[in-house]
Amino acid sequence: MVLTIIIAFISLVSLFILHEFGHFILAKIFHVKVEEFGIGYPPRLLGKKIGDTLYSLNLLPFGAFVKIPGEIERINEKGSFSAQPLLKRALIAFGGVLSFWIISAILFSIVFSLGAEMTIGDEETKNIINPKVQIADVAANSPAQIAGLKVGDTIASLKLKIKNEKLKITKVKEVQQFTDLHKGEEIILTIERGKEIFDVKLTPRVSPPTGEGPMGLALIRTATKIYPWWLSPWQGISTTATMTLAIIRGYYQAIKNSFLGLPTGVELMGPIGVFHLFLQASELGVNYFLQFIGMIAIYIALFNILPIPSVDGGKLLFISIEAIRKKPINPKTEENLTAAFFTLLVALSILVAIKDLSRIF
Repeated sequence: MVLTIIIAFISLVSLFILHEFGHFILAKIFHVKVEEFGIGYPPRLLGKKIGDTLYSLNLLPFGAFVKIPGEIERINEKGSFSAQPLLKRALIAFGGVLSFWIISAILFSIVFSLGAEMTIGDEETKNIINPKVQIADVAANSPAQIAGLKVGDTIASLKLKIKNEKLKITKVKEVQQFTDLHKGEEIILTIERGKEIFDVKLTPRVSPPTGEGPMGLALIRTATKIYPWWLSPWQGISTTATMTLAIIRGYYQAIKNSFLGLPTGVELMGPIGVFHLFLQASELGVNYFLQFIGMIAIYIALFNILPIPSVDGGKLLFISIEAIRKKPINPKTEENLTAAFFTLLVALSILVAIKDLSRIF
């Protein structure tokens, strides 16, 4: 358990270190001076200056930081952030956000090269391992619900109560054909639920409600799919893009529903809640853990690009306003707005952390 906590903590902190590295590397590419690149937060434990940059290791291991002159206050000196053209400043600010998407694509590429669990069609046979049929939904008051079947259960085999011969299940159509043939007869399903394997008895309905099927189950076929190394990067990029769009659509629907006064099912979660999920994901194996980190990286990227002060999107917002006005915003105004929103985020984080703790414990 201790090792799991350490791995989860290092993984989460590493995301923020690589995020700051995104700012750092683009600043270096554009010949912008970086005074310090620090891992952890002060007080400083040790540091080494290479060129113009001090590389430091600090006591509080909760992330990293990049200190660039002219990023907060305006300094009109060569090599300062504020002296750069608008496009360069925007790219440096965006570098941290971009790093999260790059991390996600790399992690998903590794997952696909090792083998990723995914939904596939009944006729798909190429590059798959361990195909199985899983329950995606259980209809209310159906034979399946009464029998205690749950979403995520795997149907390993089927047989009639009066016969001992089992039909091994690897395709959705095998379940459908079997239940259609034996409506009204008691059947036995061998179910795999995590490490448990057990039998369940039920009787498929002769005349089920429209859209529910004899047992009242929605089924999917899943398998571990492995891609060759030269295709894995493309799959990683494609999955990152697809998941990003899916998350954006989910947020849009949540916001839309909230204005309509409908329940959204969306819950805020802070660092404590996310860390708890890290612990759970790490117990499911390397592949699931890497997939989870990749997904979290996307969520953080989307949060960071929001046009609110104190995150990267806020910096991009100020740069955009400067581009429209043809002159920079008053540094004091930017500083006050950033401080105010930072305070609000801290307060929100505390409230969410309390909620996370109450939910976990």
